[in-house]
Amino acid sequence: MVTIRCGEVIFPEIQGIIFDKDGTLENSAEFLRNLAQKRSRLLDAQIPGIGDPLLMAFGVDGNKIDRTGLMAVGSRRENEIAAAAYVAETGRGWMEALAIARQAFSEADRYFQNAAPSPLFEGSSEVLQLLSQAGLKLGILSADTTLKVQAFVQRYRLTDYIQLAMGVDDGPSKPDPILFWQACEKLGIEPSAALMVGDAVSDIEMARQAGAAGCIGICWGNSSAADLAIADVTIGQLNEIEAIGY
Repeated sequence: MVTIRCGEVIFPEIQGIIFDKDGTLENSAEFLRNLAQKRSRLLDAQIPGIGDPLLMAFGVDGNKIDRTGLMAVGSRRENEIAAAAYVAETGRGWMEALAIARQAFSEADRYFQNAAPSPLFEGSSEVLQLLSQAGLKLGILSADTTLKVQAFVQRYRLTDYIQLAMGVDDGPSKPDPILFWQACEKLGIEPSAALMVGDAVSDIEMARQAGAAGCIGICWGNSSAADLAIADVTIGQLNEIEAIGY
């Protein structure tokens, strides 16, 4: 059991910490914005006029991406369904609309398959190393696909610290608490002894509904982010998470 401190907040008897990926460990905002724009352009090429409304649905405005928007926090499946809904509004049947959206998403993936990976937020690897050395079990639970989470862990050589690389595939999405329960089960810990660290309300709600020991919201450079007020504590840097008793 480890005691975790974040500023004035203390979490005693912690066995593990589960992290979100995008916006928490990985600075992926630029990539997600580019991906959303590519998906929208591909769909607009087939169905003129759909591009701009899709970008709004994805949470992209010019060179900015809403960190609380669909592209930033939703699963691939949720983004596909949202895109298909806009396609269906043009008179296509649902299955045709879904197929069109999936094809555009796959084509966008191929376009970016050789793109430079998004960087880790500064100091993330060092913090994970320290927490692992304190005896904590660490996992990643992301709205990204499991394959992409696993690739992320391999790319940044986090396998010595991360014991679980879990994404959202065809099943439930955040904030369904079953995801947190499954992650804890795979780590071999009880939810009541696990912390969740994430940059989205869906991370916090998921962990809270699952009976987590605590929820840490992170908004890099802005520890007072209003949307994360429901967390037990909000931090602006990952190194604000300290193991003080082990």
